[in-house]
Formats: sequence, structure tokens, C-alpha cells
Amino acid sequence: MARADTLAHARELERPELAYLVRFPTPAGIRETELTWAELARDTAWATERLRGHGLAPGQRALLTASGFEGFWGQAVIGALCTLRVTYGIAEAMGWDHRRTTVFHRELHPDAVIGLSAETLEGLSGTADIGEMFRPTRVVLARPAAVPVLRRAGVPACVLAAVGPALALECPERGGAHVNAAEWRVGERDGELHVAAGESRTSPLAETPLGIRGRVAGGRCACGSEDPRVLLAEADSSSSPRS
Repeated sequence: MARADTLAHARELERPELAYLVRFPTPAGIRETELTWAELARDTAWATERLRGHGLAPGQRALLTASGFEGFWGQAVIGALCTLRVTYGIAEAMGWDHRRTTVFHRELHPDAVIGLSAETLEGLSGTADIGEMFRPTRVVLARPAAVPVLRRAGVPACVLAAVGPALALECPERGGAHVNAAEWRVGERDGELHVAAGESRTSPLAETPLGIRGRVAGGRCACGSEDPRVLLAEADSSSSPRS
């Protein structure tokens, strides 16, 4: 049987609704929630619009750095890149794989780098100038701890973060990372964030403190989105000039 026939047959098979079991840390320990294929499709559609807002378009190239256990948001980003017909390469987000990031960045000449971690930057710092490497990259979406490092190097990085089981993506306005209001409820108490599942999520999740320092901004963003924005203390670089 040819590979195409095998794939065609596989598409006809029933598959369980569950796509991922999402585990995330809280001050009370690890929590779990389920992610269905239907929810992943909605998350992908939302991520597609967020990346389209950064100007990603067919024919462009991207480098994604992510770990296997981050599939609950990694698959949404990959699906978004596929929808936008953006060619992508993947490197591990752990610091020991920083050389793969170097190779992909050199060979792909990416229009976007998504998911840069502080660990990757630490690994790169011994062999490369972070500013020279990423300043020419038009879109840099980095994890909170990596953002101040990049901005100090003159790279106008935006935030990408997991806020519990939710994905937060900052728009080019850089006024906080958007969270999909149709799927999640985010809030703050005593300077820390909490999250709850929206009515459309299959797996119930009551308001859950995350132990993440930050605040929530509401109202319409200059990008046009009504989604709330989380401003994470770890990503704060207010002492650095905005590029």
C-alpha cells in the first residue's frame, strides 16, 4: 500500500476527541486539563490571526523553538504556520540545542523566530552576538525571561508565553500578550495571575492561581483586538528603551 493510500485510510478512521492532556504548574502543584481536537482547531485559528497580525504570509520562513511537552501550544503555532503557508524549522528550546538554532537561523534566514528561550540565548551568547543575530529578523516572539535580554540587545522582541494551559501572544503594539477571551478567563489577584476555562472548553477548570507575577490589561488594543493582555513581570524591560 502506498503512503498516500495509508494516509487516506487513516483519515477515515475514528479518532478520540482527546488531543492532549495538558499539565501545568501552579503553587499548589501540577494541574491537568484536557485539550480536544476541536479546541486545538480553534486555538490554531486564533494563533493564525495573531501571527497574521505580525505580517507572516505565504512564502516566508520561520524558526520555532519548542519542547515536545509544549505540544498544546506548539501544535497550534505549527498549524497556524501551515495555514499561512510559512515554511518552518524546529529546534529544541532547551539550551543544549542552541547550535541547531544557529544552523537554522543561518540556513533559513527566517522572517520570524518564535519561542526563543533564555536558555537558548545563554547557549548562543558564548558563540554569537545576540543583537547582531536577531536584529535583522523582522518578527521575534520570545519567552518572558528572554525578552529583556533581547530588548537590551536592541531586538524589539514580543512576548510568547504559556499562561497555565492558555497561550499568550503579544502583538506588534507590545502592550502585553493577548489571551484568547473566547476560550479563557484571565485575571489577577495580589499581583499574580489566575486562569479559568471559558464556557466553550470541554474540560472544566475553575479559577486557578498560577503563581505568575503580572497584571491584566483590558479594553481594546491599538491592534484592534478585544482580547485581554497579560503583562508579565518576568518580561518587564521598562528600564530599557523601546526600539
